Amino acid sequence: MSPVETQTIYGMYVFMLSAIIGYYVIHKVPALLHTPLMAATNAISAIAVVGALLVTGGSQSTATTIIGTIAIASAVTNVVGGFLITDRMLKMFNSRKKGGK
Repeated sequence: MSPVETQTIYGMYVFMLSAIIGYYVIHKVPALLHTPLMAATNAISAIAVVGALLVTGGSQSTATTIIGTIAIASAVTNVVGGFLITDRMLKMFNSRKKGGK
């Protein structure tokens, strides 16, 4: 097996394991902890953006560039959407304090 094939197989293996572990970790979280967990996953997605930028910037092949661009778009969408939702949820708590109720 060539080194490129080996790297591809290892990459797919890590991806599948992380997807399975991520599903089981998120599935067991109670609703009360959802907002702090979202904040943590936003930070992880931000790290994924940096990693995708590094992969895409290296531009070793066209496929790498395309996959890296898709990864950047997905991670940035996740980060921005997550922060918008978290901010909206926090504003719901702030309105109670200002209203005096």
